[in-house]
Amino acid sequence: MQRSRPDPDFVQQTFGSYADPLATKEERAASYRQMAGFLPPRVEARLDVTGALDPLMVELQEKVRAHALETAHFDDKQVQLLIFAMLVAELSDAAVIHGVAARRAGASWHEMQAVVNLAFVFRGVSAANRGAEMLIRIAERERELAAQA
Repeated sequence: MQRSRPDPDFVQQTFGSYADPLATKEERAASYRQMAGFLPPRVEARLDVTGALDPLMVELQEKVRAHALETAHFDDKQVQLLIFAMLVAELSDAAVIHGVAARRAGASWHEMQAVVNLAFVFRGVSAANRGAEMLIRIAERERELAAQA
C-alpha cells in the first residue's frame, strides 16, 4: 500500500510550487490525515502537481469530496465501509486507505470481512482474494501507525 513518495524538490522544480491561495497544502492534507492517519502518496502527488498547475481544480476537487463524504445520511464508519466496498469490488488498492479509515471510524474486522463477502458476490473470487490481502495490509498499516504514535 505504501508507495514511495517522489522527491519533493524534483516535483517542485518540474511543476512549480504549490500555489493554492485558499488553503496551504498542510490544510488540504489535514482531512486525509484525520481520516486515515496519514497522507496517501497519490493524494500528496495530486496536491503537489495540481496545486502548482491548477490550484482552482484542487479547491473544486476538495469541495466535491467534502460534500460527498460529509453527508448527513451516513455516519463516518458507514461512509468508509461503503467506499471500501466499492473499491474492493473494483479491486483497487485504494481500498486499503478507506479500509484504514473505516477501522479508525470504528469498523470491526467482522464488518470489514462482511464487506469483502459482499464484493465477492458481485465480483467473484478475485474480490475475495484481494479483499483478504487488503485486510492484512490494513492491519499492517494499523501496526505502522501505532508504532509512530
